[in-house]
Amino acid sequence: MTVGLDVRDETADWAARVGARLEAWLQRRLPADAPGGLAEAMRYAVLDGGKRLRPLLVLAAWEAAGGAPDAGEEAPVWAVAGAVELIHAYSLVHDDLPCMDDDVLRRGKPTAHVRFGEALALLAGDALQALAFEWLVTPPWAQQAPARALRLARELALAAGCHGMAGGQAIDLAAVGRTLDQAALEDMHRRKTGALLRASVRMGALAAGLDEERLTALDAYGGALGLAFQVMDDVLDATADTATLGKTAGKDAAAGKPTFVSLLGVDGARAYAEALLQEALAALQGLEADTARLAGLARWVVRRRH
Repeated sequence: MTVGLDVRDETADWAARVGARLEAWLQRRLPADAPGGLAEAMRYAVLDGGKRLRPLLVLAAWEAAGGAPDAGEEAPVWAVAGAVELIHAYSLVHDDLPCMDDDVLRRGKPTAHVRFGEALALLAGDALQALAFEWLVTPPWAQQAPARALRLARELALAAGCHGMAGGQAIDLAAVGRTLDQAALEDMHRRKTGALLRASVRMGALAAGLDEERLTALDAYGGALGLAFQVMDDVLDATADTATLGKTAGKDAAAGKPTFVSLLGVDGARAYAEALLQEALAALQGLEADTARLAGLARWVVRRRH
């Protein structure tokens, strides 16, 4: 598995190293015995693909909050990183369905419903969502620290639910063919895309026991980063090709969806993403911690090519 960082710096080296550990962790823990072809569909949706940005944010925030950088794989940070990736993967499987975005390509390969049929893809997404919460509440560390496990599960539920990712997707579906002003567009994407990215940062820090005061600065970082990610997604959707993206290019514009490019133009959207990057980096200055990995991930989000 290759982590999709296309920068040549220490952050990319770190991402490749911990990304390989995460991939091995997921390989071992994703079920291989679920009935009716469900295990194969679940594993197909998660393994061997994707940027893994959300779990990388978990791991970077864990380290910034004082978590051991070489934590063993029974440490809570790995379950948290795995859980946010499962929620992300489930959302992609469902978003790609014909009743939603109706896409046939994801992470450079056929979407789950193309490969396994709509019904099994839907069930795979359902099962991945449930498994994410299982990983947060059943390990030994969760039994030993139930309050922390409950807090982590709550964070993930809020990010994925009606006021977060699912709510943002509902706004997105309702907005097809309409013009949204910048405030409405930002609200949609702070929910649809930003909520899980922000939660990834929060959950990594909470897993390490970060206090509420310092969590505020990381929360500001996560909010700016989450919106910047979507702004650059809109830019890349308008400027990159399908082979580079690993998904169908230009699909949002063809579907009549409002985007930051349609609102601000390509150059304006790039400039806005850069401003959000500076906002995210400034938020990190309020932490008395080594935030180099978080800063490196933020720079990659804005300057990536796919």
